[in-house]
Amino acid sequence: MPARIIQANDTPFATVPIDPVTLEVIENALRNARIEMDATLVRTAMSPGIREQGDAFPLIADSKGRMIVGQFGSYIGPFLDGYDGTVEDGDLIFLNDPYSVQGAISHLNDWLVLMPVFKDGRVVAYTSMFGHMSDIGGKVPGSMPIDATSIFQEGVRIPPVKLWKQGIYNEDLLNLVMHQTRTPDWCRADLNALIAACRVASRRIIEMCERFGDDVYASATDLLLERNYRAMKQLVETAIGEEKVSFEDYICDDGLGYGPYKIKCTMWREDGRVILDFDGTDPQSQASINFLLNENMMKMFFGIYMIMVFDPQILFNDGYYDLIDVRIPEGSLLKPRFPAALSGRTHALGRLFDILGGLLGQKTPAFLNAAGFSSSPHLFYSGLDESGKWFQLFQIGFGGIPARPMGDGPDGHSLWPGFTNVPNEFLERYFPLRIETYETVADSGGAGLHRGGNGINMVYRFLQSGVIAIHDDRWFVPPWGVNGGEPGTRARKVLVKNDGTEIVLGNKLEDYPVEAGEQLKFVTWGGGGWGDPLERDPALLAKELRQGLVTSEGAKRYGVVLIDGLVDAAATKALRATMRTGRPAELPTFDYGPDIETLRANCLAETGLPAPKQPRWHATAIAAE
Repeated sequence: MPARIIQANDTPFATVPIDPVTLEVIENALRNARIEMDATLVRTAMSPGIREQGDAFPLIADSKGRMIVGQFGSYIGPFLDGYDGTVEDGDLIFLNDPYSVQGAISHLNDWLVLMPVFKDGRVVAYTSMFGHMSDIGGKVPGSMPIDATSIFQEGVRIPPVKLWKQGIYNEDLLNLVMHQTRTPDWCRADLNALIAACRVASRRIIEMCERFGDDVYASATDLLLERNYRAMKQLVETAIGEEKVSFEDYICDDGLGYGPYKIKCTMWREDGRVILDFDGTDPQSQASINFLLNENMMKMFFGIYMIMVFDPQILFNDGYYDLIDVRIPEGSLLKPRFPAALSGRTHALGRLFDILGGLLGQKTPAFLNAAGFSSSPHLFYSGLDESGKWFQLFQIGFGGIPARPMGDGPDGHSLWPGFTNVPNEFLERYFPLRIETYETVADSGGAGLHRGGNGINMVYRFLQSGVIAIHDDRWFVPPWGVNGGEPGTRARKVLVKNDGTEIVLGNKLEDYPVEAGEQLKFVTWGGGGWGDPLERDPALLAKELRQGLVTSEGAKRYGVVLIDGLVDAAATKALRATMRTGRPAELPTFDYGPDIETLRANCLAETGLPAPKQPRWHATAIAAE
């Protein structure tokens, strides 16, 4: 049953002509309001995940719930269609349960607030924001148990409720929610920051309506959506073919010893629309790597990828959604059935961007990206400090971003381009640890004409005993290269005990005890390379040697010989000639590295970890049993 919008004035907005200057002013005012939402958030939030890293996503929508500016695509329309309640002036809706909003948010740690913007008795817009809370209860600190088998193990579940109802604040409700978390001060401050950001945007929208008139504002938002539709329609017609193309990639494991899990997507154009069909994706996992993928979210992923690759000047909004049809099988890894666990969904989310790169470049390989978005490495560290006070760290790490048609992949960057790292000084000030190394891993990026971004080696020394958890991927299946580029290296985590013993840890583990003085080497993957490595400028390799991005031995992957940091031109020419001999005249479009079975056979020797077992529903596993 759709939501009931209670309005004192239900007069429809009139469509009026908008001159280009006015449209430009309103468009940029909306962009600025969205930026102001972020600025408000970071000035009022407390947790390092939101305040320092920016793990929050704003949205401004029109009166129908269609996103005009934002980051994550509009979930408001589908939410209103399924919300059995009223929307009134002075309301603020609060929720975190993915199953109650069809995956509009994808795990319980993301708390979402939604505010209708009323003016003169009718809805003129919606503002919304969600952010990742450091802890919401559940079985482990951080509330993201990789070994969870049900969403009930992952913390407090909040269906859509009104934190403010017709301007009246429900303090009891908030107290009840905060009673579930290990970090109530952070969560309360972060939630208030989300609300403040929405209120700021609401004021800016009212100001625009008062300046230009309600009908002008509404007509301008319609034009911005229509313009986006036209631009994306042209991109679809030129970049997407009618012939079906498929691509698949793998999540390495589920944290319970099983994997890899396949995600497959087939794409084609039909009757002017793009079809994205995930038939062939593996069934849902018993663990928490499932990703309840909202169809609108996938449309957003596709659109922003298209825009960034083909025409970055296009304003990103929901106008093009009718051009895309997303099909996801029920019971699959991307459409798990309730109450499947969801807290580790980041790995599937990151892998979707690699898959989009593999799909969109097959028709035009010159526009291919390599792999390397891949995941969003997490580290959790908690316990009691020397004064007996509880501490709890949640930090997002950085991997090697893939090489691209226009250049090298960034070294040590986030899946989300707007994220920043938590400063080491902040970590050492507020948590009982010391950062002993923070550097890129030389040669970890895949070789190519354009080098894949290097991964990061971050060495933590724990100053208090406690427990850690690690959530990372790309330790088993490497990030692939394209157009002759080579795969990047794989992730690795090593605990150095106080006696010097080194223990290779899994890239997904929970509640692992650590002692004061021990070190954790947190090494992330490198991005895949793009293009023929033998075409890379040798002088650039010499420069990168001085910068610590490659080694002399690693430069030989490019056929470059460096002696005392300088290019040996004659030796380089000879080496490249030798490397070209016997290789195919046409380099492969994709270089995945070894196949899955070879990876399994060599896993222990290469990674220090046993290979994951076939998932229990897999035909090979069934036959073995």
